[in-house]
Amino acid sequence: MASAKARDALRIAIDSGGTFTDCVWLHDAGTSRGLTLRVLKVFSTPADPSQAIASAVQTISDGNFQVTVLHGTTVGTNTLLQRKGARVAFVTTAGFEDSVEIGRQNRPRLYDFFFEKDPALAGPEMRFGVDERVSAEGKVLRHPAREALMQLAGKIRAQKAQSIAVSLLFSFANPENERLVVRELSGLGLPISVSHQILPEFREYERASTVLVNAYLQPVMQNYLESLEQRLSDPSTARSEYAPRGEKSERKEPARIFVMQSSGGITALATAAAQPVRTVLSGPAGGVVGASAVARLSGFERIITFDMGGTSTDVALIHGKPTTTNEADVAGVPVRVPVLDIHTVGAGGGSVARFDAGGALRVGPESAGADPGPICYGKGERPTVTDANLVLGRLPADQFLGGAFQLDLPRTQKIVQDWLKASGSQLSVDEFSAGVVRVVNANMEKAIRVVSVERGHDPRQFALVAFGGAGAMHACELAVSLRIPKVIVPAYPGALSALGILISDVVKDQSRTVLIRAQKLPKDDLDKIFAELHKEVEAELSKEDWKGSAAFERSVDVRYRGQGYEINVPYGDDMLASFHSEHQRRYGHSSPEHEVELVTVRLRARVASPEKLENMKIETGAGKLQASVASVWFAGKRVKTKVWPRDQLKAGRRYRGPAIITEYSATTVVPPEMDFYADKAGNVIIELGVAGKKSVRK
Repeated sequence: MASAKARDALRIAIDSGGTFTDCVWLHDAGTSRGLTLRVLKVFSTPADPSQAIASAVQTISDGNFQVTVLHGTTVGTNTLLQRKGARVAFVTTAGFEDSVEIGRQNRPRLYDFFFEKDPALAGPEMRFGVDERVSAEGKVLRHPAREALMQLAGKIRAQKAQSIAVSLLFSFANPENERLVVRELSGLGLPISVSHQILPEFREYERASTVLVNAYLQPVMQNYLESLEQRLSDPSTARSEYAPRGEKSERKEPARIFVMQSSGGITALATAAAQPVRTVLSGPAGGVVGASAVARLSGFERIITFDMGGTSTDVALIHGKPTTTNEADVAGVPVRVPVLDIHTVGAGGGSVARFDAGGALRVGPESAGADPGPICYGKGERPTVTDANLVLGRLPADQFLGGAFQLDLPRTQKIVQDWLKASGSQLSVDEFSAGVVRVVNANMEKAIRVVSVERGHDPRQFALVAFGGAGAMHACELAVSLRIPKVIVPAYPGALSALGILISDVVKDQSRTVLIRAQKLPKDDLDKIFAELHKEVEAELSKEDWKGSAAFERSVDVRYRGQGYEINVPYGDDMLASFHSEHQRRYGHSSPEHEVELVTVRLRARVASPEKLENMKIETGAGKLQASVASVWFAGKRVKTKVWPRDQLKAGRRYRGPAIITEYSATTVVPPEMDFYADKAGNVIIELGVAGKKSVRK
């Protein structure tokens, strides 16, 4: 993929989550068996995520390999959620300083008189106007005065800014004035995010918001990536409970680090540090890529991905291949760079249960995370979804992480009992735990409806791909509620996001707003613009030293004249016909006789990953896991249930629930009267059967 020899380096893909840090890599045993996929899960270190990553890499490589790390990170997302980013100076055209505060007229809670939206990422004292003007057609009407820019630099210095965001009016049409501003402000020595480089598109508020988010994250992401690079290059800083305690080893070369983007592709570390806004959904993007790949191996093209981790649940709908959107909102802030179309809710294994003021049971979005974690991990004091699953027998205490970590059931039962008593609840521990599972399932069912039913898709025509550490414990019940006929549990479900990162291509996106009105395709004009974008993308790929030929995907955002929103369609001779057809499918009508506007042209370059899922040998490995029988709570009562280590399932043989399937990275719960089998691709396929039919009749 890059300039280093592909097989000389040990390639490790890492998904850093709120509770666990998941690692996958290919192990070459030096035999005819080829490359075998291996997995390691370690507890995350939220205070410094690089610590868990570095110690895991040290464990995997023992310091004896040149290491290439492909990294999915939640640093950007968490920084936005917690509002712990940099102190940003926002620079825009005079008169538009408050645009990032005013926003649009969208009101998330229309009838809530007490609703207060979050403040802008740059406070009033950090917003600065520049006396300049560019017309909508790109003509410079007024240049900024150099003396005024020098005074602006002094004001920013006085406010002790840590980063600068520059977004001038109509800079996407002509960036000349933005370049003048950046040239003067560069003397401050601060990182500068510039709109014509990050998002050369129209809609001033969304463009300004995206650039502001980038500047808000940039110092945080730079510090994090520098810390990670330092830890990976110096094995002595990576020692922890996961690292071997033997003789100290020295790497001959520093680790090479690449970062997963929200768009579902890999980019270089320098690019991720300069444009962290492109990484805000980094980890979930890896899960979508991985789910699509493993489902395709089993012959499924239409899937709904269900990624339930320790902190959140991410869902996406895929019809053929993952789709991107340019209209994402992260932590209530518009972000208009390409991201995979993923919907996230605050429901995970670590989600904390509580009773609200009215006595109703609530679960999440607060999470116990990795520290202190659920009660059963040994330190937590508040009940979580993981604790509920343990109490109900759905999570065997002695088979967590392949039997390497013993969950504390007696401690969990005692603390939950005491907590219920202190809360004034008359529920038994079992009844309370069953309620927690029902509530969190309802939250996740709503999320799946958002990406399916609310967008005109029938869930019955899709399969549900369950992964993440907790996904397979809840997937079957969700499938019954939504009438989804099949559930797919891939090999290594708890590390599928990391696997998706491992097999992801290198992706580069470029866009440009053009605003061309036409009744027939202006092919010559568009070809010229695409050629310019093509040169820009090739320059980026060459600068980062990626090897291999790039495949280019061209598309255009199109709308009818007078509309406020666009539909993205592939570029080609039949582009306008495709637009009319898609408009008819989405909205029930089209107007081929009306003039259309070609709004934004988009170019995506993709360099294929050297790692192909179909070439990997997957070994689950039993470890300490043994077949047994457990008492598991189903439908209000305890049921005698078979516990199967996953590697003991014979490919092609059909089994009947109830069953618990255990493995290193996750646990799968199969309710009564459901059939399941392991297919040749290594996936476990669960069919609703009688259980699903009963639910439909009800």
